[in-house]
Amino acid sequence: MTDITTALANKSVEEAIQYLLEQYPGAVAFSTSFGQEDQVISDIIWRNHLPVRVFTLDTGRLFQETYDVMDLTMARYKQPVEVYYPETAAVEKLLAAKGPNSFYESVENRKECCGIRKVVPLNRALEGVKVWITGLRAEQSDNRQGMETLEWDEHRHLYKYNPLIHWGYDEVLTYLEQHKVPYNKLHDKGFVSIGCAPCTRAIEPGEHPRAGRWWWEQSQKECGLHG
Repeated sequence: MTDITTALANKSVEEAIQYLLEQYPGAVAFSTSFGQEDQVISDIIWRNHLPVRVFTLDTGRLFQETYDVMDLTMARYKQPVEVYYPETAAVEKLLAAKGPNSFYESVENRKECCGIRKVVPLNRALEGVKVWITGLRAEQSDNRQGMETLEWDEHRHLYKYNPLIHWGYDEVLTYLEQHKVPYNKLHDKGFVSIGCAPCTRAIEPGEHPRAGRWWWEQSQKECGLHG
């Protein structure tokens, strides 16, 4: 991994992705949730005609505004986005046993729901992938502070490329404005980190960016995708 890290060190995001595509042709994928960071990366990929496979996870509990920005994005760039859904039988079994809101009852229940709706579909989407591009930033949570631009995901046996890990929030906003990139309108209403509708609220001034996710919990504010 040291050689790849060194090769990426002085490259722009566009140049780094191009390098990874050359090293792993047909095996580089980007997962988007249509949040602000992901919209930056999507714009870089499509603006520069980089042959990266782009996919998203539809948990079945997303905000309408997330579908709206997905629709705007696909209309703007005229590029396909693969959509992965939870396994129907697993969702039916969960709801039959625990009802639609079991995630409010305990961290264990919430992680069970995230596992079914997000982690299992993600693992399917990443089958055969050698490089997984993400929109993670170190500022987003304490758990992400120690992450590097390129990491090895031992569980999934692939490289995880986090091109915006050291970007500040203002840099993200500046990029979106300069390039007129579509964004989720919930960001204008105090939502910084946007996930499933029942598990996301707007944050107050001065609150941590992840405070609106699973706000009833005292946890690391992660769903299992990244830790």
